[in-house]
Amino acid sequence: MKKVVIDAGHGGSDPGASGNGIVEKEYTLKISEYIHERLDQLGVPNTMVRTTDETIEPNERVQKIVAPYGKGKDVLVISNHINAGGGQGSEIIYALRNSDVFSKKIANELENGGRDVRKYYQRRYPSDPSKDYYFIHRNTGDTEAVIVEYGFLDNAQDAELLKKYWKDYAESVVKAIANYVGVPYTFTGTSLNENYYIVQKGDTIFMGNNE
Repeated sequence: MKKVVIDAGHGGSDPGASGNGIVEKEYTLKISEYIHERLDQLGVPNTMVRTTDETIEPNERVQKIVAPYGKGKDVLVISNHINAGGGQGSEIIYALRNSDVFSKKIANELENGGRDVRKYYQRRYPSDPSKDYYFIHRNTGDTEAVIVEYGFLDNAQDAELLKKYWKDYAESVVKAIANYVGVPYTFTGTSLNENYYIVQKGDTIFMGNNE
């Protein structure tokens, strides 16, 4: 089975972007904790790069990413971020060495979960187009590494959606991972002791209200 490394972007003295009541490093950690807990529930081997508000330099972050499972193709890296700089919706960036299959799954599940997705794409280093722009892609061996930007915190509408629905967006990523690695996806509630009933085909209003 593929293994998953969950990277909560930024942290410590590096808060990332901030605006409209959102600090990037705080939300990336919450999203990463949620994904970690859900993958544990589904039986998918996974680990987190950081579990606290700590400063991690780029080289150290790469080491923390590759240390648990190595640099092989059987490792997925999910680097969670919140965007800024003008725009709306989610973006997924994947490494030059990888196909778009996994990123497309994430995009589709985010859209199915109600999140607008701007695009999924690759980004090249300007001075050497043969290399990835982001070190998360460039320095992590043969892993399948993706950066998920969940929305734009400097967009007031996006920020409100992120504050209200970040768990739904994280759950969409969990579903994409489960489908990609071939693990049966189940969802009977959320983590953090919140229970929901998911409406099934054939349910009546009475049944749903009872649950």
